[in-house]
Amino acid sequence: MKRLKLFVFLLIASSVFTSCGYFWRALVYQKVDIDDYKIFPNRVVEAGEHEPWTKSADYNSYTLSDTTFERAMDLKSVAYLVIQDEKILYENYWDNYTDSSWSNSFSGAKSIVSLLVGVAIEEGHIGSVNDRVSKYVTEYDNETNRDLRIKDVLTMSSGLNWHEAYANPWSKTTKAYYGRKLEKMILKLKMKSEPGKYFHYFSGDTELLAIILRRATGMSLADYASEKLWKKIGAKHDALWSLDHEGGIEKAYCCFNSNARDFARIGQLVLNDGSWDGAQVVPKSWLEQSLKPADHLLTEDENKPVDFYGYQWWMVNHQGHMTYYARGLAGQYIFIVPDLDMVIVRLGHKRSKERVNNLPSDIYLWLDTGLKIAQTKNAQ
Repeated sequence: MKRLKLFVFLLIASSVFTSCGYFWRALVYQKVDIDDYKIFPNRVVEAGEHEPWTKSADYNSYTLSDTTFERAMDLKSVAYLVIQDEKILYENYWDNYTDSSWSNSFSGAKSIVSLLVGVAIEEGHIGSVNDRVSKYVTEYDNETNRDLRIKDVLTMSSGLNWHEAYANPWSKTTKAYYGRKLEKMILKLKMKSEPGKYFHYFSGDTELLAIILRRATGMSLADYASEKLWKKIGAKHDALWSLDHEGGIEKAYCCFNSNARDFARIGQLVLNDGSWDGAQVVPKSWLEQSLKPADHLLTEDENKPVDFYGYQWWMVNHQGHMTYYARGLAGQYIFIVPDLDMVIVRLGHKRSKERVNNLPSDIYLWLDTGLKIAQTKNAQ
């Protein structure tokens, strides 16, 4: 009898796990990493004519304190870069990474998707943020999802039934990351709460934006990013956008792979109000909307107005400096500090588990270090 029960259990388990190929991949790889572009198929985001960064006269004149260096190593940093006045003021690389090494952006990609939505609206592919999602994704034209607006998706207030947890092998996030039917998965989502009311961070929202972009423009996300963004900001290297399967769709919510210097161009573009070399790449008005807190929303835990998130961009006021930033799971950051004309990029394998003001504490480490570097320069 025991053998029979064991046989039945194994038979059921085999059936379940065979139908969940992503589960086995999650077990094999166990932990997401900045080098995961090596385990996924990718679509190239082609670069155009390279415009090299200029180095500041004070380039790398600053030395990290022992405390900061030790903290950077504890968090397995691979790159730290500070741009001020459109010049490289400081950069450092560790663990055999260089200024040309690819690294996964993780959720930093969400901010790039936001830029592309703004371009698509400017070009007339998308009407406005108040359009219903169902106008572009007909599968959402049903009683449950019909009232969902693009604005709700941009501000992470869709109310869709998504579970944001990489650590849980059964979560939708893990299935999206390791699975091979991403679009099908997103099209099956249903609203479980009223949209446009509460902020709830869902990677599925960004993937839905990517589906809207692809259907509205008729282009893959990588090709659209190349033509409308990457080639126009002088990136040195092609980027890679990881796919759910060979020839499939981009994992828009996570997996844009590039290097510190080219990521910094995204920050500089935002700092320049969307212009590059005098040409408007992203509408200034779109950035003004994107970087405005979605304070019409409430936080679920404290029921307070959202003052930290806009259209797929984070924001924080630190030491009197309003800062906007893209943010990834393992401590990938592109910080924009307008009043200091500064962009800071940090890449690495880990971010702090400690939280200060409900933010990962390493955010303040990288910002404070950048401020010290700038102060040293300005004091000379």
